Amino acid sequence: MDLPYEWHIGWRYTRAGRAGRRNGFISFISGVSMLGIALGVAALIIVLSVMNGFQQEVRDRMLSVIAHIEVFDAAGGALPDWQATATAARRDSRVVGAAPYIAAQALVGRGDELRGAVVRGVDPAQEGQVTELARTQAPLLARLKPGEWNIVLGVELARLLGARLGDKVTIVSPSGQLTPAGVVPRLKQFTLVGVFEAGHYEYDSALALIHLDDAARLFRMEGPGGVQLRLADVHSAREVGADLQRSLGPAVIVRDWTRTNRNWYDAVQVEKRMMFIILTLIVAVAAFNLVSTLVMTVTDKRADIAILRTLGASPRSIMGIFMVQGAAAGIIGTLGGCALGLLVALNIDVIVPAIERALGVAFLPGSIYIINRMPSQPLASDIVPIVVISLLLAFAATLYPSWRASRVNPAQALRYE
Repeated sequence: MDLPYEWHIGWRYTRAGRAGRRNGFISFISGVSMLGIALGVAALIIVLSVMNGFQQEVRDRMLSVIAHIEVFDAAGGALPDWQATATAARRDSRVVGAAPYIAAQALVGRGDELRGAVVRGVDPAQEGQVTELARTQAPLLARLKPGEWNIVLGVELARLLGARLGDKVTIVSPSGQLTPAGVVPRLKQFTLVGVFEAGHYEYDSALALIHLDDAARLFRMEGPGGVQLRLADVHSAREVGADLQRSLGPAVIVRDWTRTNRNWYDAVQVEKRMMFIILTLIVAVAAFNLVSTLVMTVTDKRADIAILRTLGASPRSIMGIFMVQGAAAGIIGTLGGCALGLLVALNIDVIVPAIERALGVAFLPGSIYIINRMPSQPLASDIVPIVVISLLLAFAATLYPSWRASRVNPAQALRYE
């Protein structure tokens, strides 16, 4: 089936029509508009893909140390029956692992060095069900045996304390014991039997692992303070957490990883939204360059418009011709930018190292950043809105010039032809 003549004429105008200095300039401006749209779309896709890559990398390193969901007693003490709580949580098919834990703030010291840290009591036999660190470092955690008072520190925490394997490390519990001389903090010496490196500075510098039974004796708890849960889908943590809170009741508090690390999670979401808005303005500027292109085209084609009108073309058809021209430029620019953006985003692990070698610089020095490579993760949830917004902006840019073309008076346009 043949396309309407509006499509044919609009596409011909997009390809610049007849030769000539004025028409060549219009063609150049049209090409610049398409290039601007393409670069804007590509920049959006590349930046958001890199942000997604960084977010995933940091999140994966974070969740290699902590559980997806924590369930603990609302009163702040030991969970009365942690096995029953774990069994009730495991009835949800989205929960794939559970393990008990005790967590408390304490001071960790060696010699004159004293650092604040989170001391977590874990069961080495069950911890592998909920954290990747325990799964990959199983032989390390196996050195934590009840009653031997052994400890495993994050690599940065051990470095700050100047502690080496076999050294004695003192833990100072903030909840002291009452003596005739007053309240005295509880101190206990542990033997450093290993260090771990999660790749996340917050945990490498402020986390200490001890056996669950030792933690219970140190912090004077009758049992585990809570249950850690691992989910099949980390992105469903908020939904699962809300469901578990309703099913387990008010006696416990359910907290998912997005709330445990709320500042980081919210900051990432705000940054991504703001970056999307800022870069969309670049696409908007490029798209509205089509306005000047189409206005010049309408001025140049006044005689053609007049002839079409005298041959019976309606104002609506004239408007359609120039809308097709603008839409074609927008579609070409958007698809070209989408292809360029995906090409760079999918090969950024090759492109960035090549640029670093050529310039002799390192964009992400390992001594400063926790990630020394440029990650990238293009997502359809980002790319589809980018493409749709770019096409809508290009279409909106065609409305005024097309309406102006439809208002051309044939008699006035042909007067000097």
